Amino acid sequence: MSSAPSKLEGVANGSKSAVWADLRGVLAGRDFRRLFATRLVSQAGDGIVTAGVGTYVFFNAATFPSPAAGAAAFAVLYLPYSLIGPFAGVLIDRWSRRQILVRSALLRSVFVALTAAFMALGNRGVPLYVAVLLVLGVNRFFLSSLSAALPHVVAEDELVMANSLSPTVGGISAIIGGVVALGLNVATGNTERGAAITLLAGGGCYVAASLVAATMARDRLGPAGEDARAPRGRLRSELASVAAGLADGGRHVIRRRGPAAALGVTGCFSFLFGPLFLMSILLYRNYFYRSSVSVAEGHFGALVVLSGIGYACAALVTPPVTRRLSKPAWITLLLVISAVATLTLGETFSQPAYLAIGFCLYLTRQGVAICVVTILQEEVDDAYRGRVFAFYDMMFNAAYVAGAVLSVAVMPEDGHSPFLVGLVAAGYAVVAAAYWLAAGRRQPSSGGSGADIPSAAAQSRNS
Repeated sequence: MSSAPSKLEGVANGSKSAVWADLRGVLAGRDFRRLFATRLVSQAGDGIVTAGVGTYVFFNAATFPSPAAGAAAFAVLYLPYSLIGPFAGVLIDRWSRRQILVRSALLRSVFVALTAAFMALGNRGVPLYVAVLLVLGVNRFFLSSLSAALPHVVAEDELVMANSLSPTVGGISAIIGGVVALGLNVATGNTERGAAITLLAGGGCYVAASLVAATMARDRLGPAGEDARAPRGRLRSELASVAAGLADGGRHVIRRRGPAAALGVTGCFSFLFGPLFLMSILLYRNYFYRSSVSVAEGHFGALVVLSGIGYACAALVTPPVTRRLSKPAWITLLLVISAVATLTLGETFSQPAYLAIGFCLYLTRQGVAICVVTILQEEVDDAYRGRVFAFYDMMFNAAYVAGAVLSVAVMPEDGHSPFLVGLVAAGYAVVAAAYWLAAGRRQPSSGGSGADIPSAAAQSRNS
């Protein structure tokens, strides 16, 4: 009787030891740490800027947001990820990724200053949204370059851990930045001047991220292959190749069942997540705490914090689980959990239940993202990786906006819609079944992550 617990403890201790060993191995690489630091500082700025814009639009003391206004704001905040992503992908496969990180961060800081100026003037029209579009559009190059560069600084067998650590902790950094922005907004009385100050703090983070990225060698992050060795032409000739490059990248993905299914599940998850996020804003602003914008903003900040904890837990849970389950199996299970949590908690329309939903769905969302990104990195050739991650961003964000926009047809102004909650829960269950049939039973393939990756990671650890 006493041997069973000891065996279980041995398995658990072995799993913990393996996870910590993987974590130490990833963090041992000097260039990984630099890339990681670049991400953390930049995404803190992303959180500050996004929350600053969001509070300026949604938690203004003089207005109550409607579903249509919320969907329009979502489109402004997220469509640049879709419209610019394809162009970014082709150029990321042709330009130095380190240079993209350095220059795009500096350019974003300039556009953030412009946005802050419009906010200080009380502008809520087209000029403000154009400035925000410029900030987020440039950010496409930055974030896609981070994902495409990661396999150059870690070994292939460390990608799950690296993808658990980098985007997840980066997301936590963004959430912390968002909480800081909410605090600044409350402290300044939800004023236009306070919103401008908040955005300038985010712009300072972008400048710092550029300086950190500049500490890496220019050619350290790729791209590798023929495209990287090809002579650099003028910008016009580079952009002229976008259509052909995207078509080539699309054919590359279609021939690989695993990456194609992974991109599909990314789009479906985001499509279903969009309505829930818009609903949560409307519930907190117009249903739970309609009488006080400051109270609504404070409690919504609590939801952001709980969501961030769930987001972080995905990084702790996913690596050990994927040692025992395949990545497609874990994705399927996370989708099932999303369906159950949405249905059982969402239909209560109580504030504590929605705090729990925030925790659960951010855990499942990030768990799916970790697995999907790893599948793409493992099974897509480096020469196509930038284009494929551009597709990934496009699926993630265009579907997110589409879900929010379509939900406007059935969402009341206060966000209280039991029908929509049930519809989203059913959608998660259907996607779980469809993904398992499409990819769950396939054998993992070594793919084309590039034979040069282990040597590149070794160089990083030895430097």
